[in-house]
Amino acid sequence: QVQLAESGGGSVESGGFLRLSCAASKVAYAGVCIGWFRQAPGKEREGLASIDSDWRHRHADSVKGRFFVSVDIAEKTMYLQMNSLKPEDTAMYYCAAGEMSHDSCARMGASAFRFWGQGTQVTVSS
Repeated sequence: QVQLAESGGGSVESGGFLRLSCAASKVAYAGVCIGWFRQAPGKEREGLASIDSDWRHRHADSVKGRFFVSVDIAEKTMYLQMNSLKPEDTAMYYCAAGEMSHDSCARMGASAFRFWGQGTQVTVSS
């Protein structure tokens, strides 16, 4: 059973930065898509970034140029570097993984991801 655990959330002022980590266990990267999502109160879960099994990195338009996804295979850890944070970035952030096509991985639809971490809270104050 794949296990994912996020860390690195916290409270920052607008314009600040955070780096989230997602430690993964029992993930066989062949055919697997890994991604970052967030969910603010009263809103749907939003896909932010993903990495497919060919190591293509994609970012949602809403965070492109500010957020950057990366992975350290040896450490089995995925990261989300978040720069120039805004109050509207306040949300619970989740990492997720699942077997899917490259196209599905690029679409970052939450329903396609089978495994989820418990989430880490990010709060950005103005």
